[in-house]
Amino acid sequence: MQKYLIIGLGNIGAKYENTRHNIGFKVVDRIAEKAGAKFTPSNFGEISQFKYKGRPVTLLKPNTYMNLSGDAVKFWMKKENIAIENIFVITDDLNLPFGSIRMRSKGSDGGHNGLKDIQNKLQSQAYPRLRFGVGNEFLKGQQIDYVLGEWTAEENEIMNERLNHSADAALSFVFAGLNNTMNQYNGK
Repeated sequence: MQKYLIIGLGNIGAKYENTRHNIGFKVVDRIAEKAGAKFTPSNFGEISQFKYKGRPVTLLKPNTYMNLSGDAVKFWMKKENIAIENIFVITDDLNLPFGSIRMRSKGSDGGHNGLKDIQNKLQSQAYPRLRFGVGNEFLKGQQIDYVLGEWTAEENEIMNERLNHSADAALSFVFAGLNNTMNQYNGK
C-alpha cells in the first residue's frame, strides 16, 4: 500500500498565522478539515493521519521554521517509509499571481528557503510540489515584509475558494496521481 506525506510549509506562532508565507499551513489545515482529521504535536511539528480512498496520508506542519523544513520532511519520510515521489510540498510562490496554483514533479527551489532546505536534506529536486501564488505586489527590497505580511481584504474574500481548490488538488494527487492532477488543476 502506497503511503503519502503532504507537507505544508510555514512558520509557527500566532504572529505568522495569517501571513502569505504560511499558505502551506492553511492548505493542509483545509485538507485535514475535509478529511475530518485533527493535528497533534509530534516530532518536528504537528501531524494528522487519515485514509483517503483507502490510502494512508500523513499531513505535516513542520515546527522547524521555514528555513529548516528539510529535517521534518526527511524524518517523516523515513518514519512512515514514504517514497520521494509520494511526498507533496505545498508552499507560497511570489512568481505566480495571487490564488493561482502550479504543480510540478520536480524543479529548482526558485529562491524559496523552505524548498532549498528540503532539496539539501533529500539531496534531490525531484519531489512533487504545489506552489500557491501570493503575487508580487511589493517594492524593491520589500520582499520579506511582503511574504511576512497579512492578506489584503480582497485576497481574503476569495481565500476560502482557493484553499478548497488547493486542498482538492492535494487529495487528487493522492488518488489520481500527479499527471492527472496537474492536467485538472494547474493554472486554474
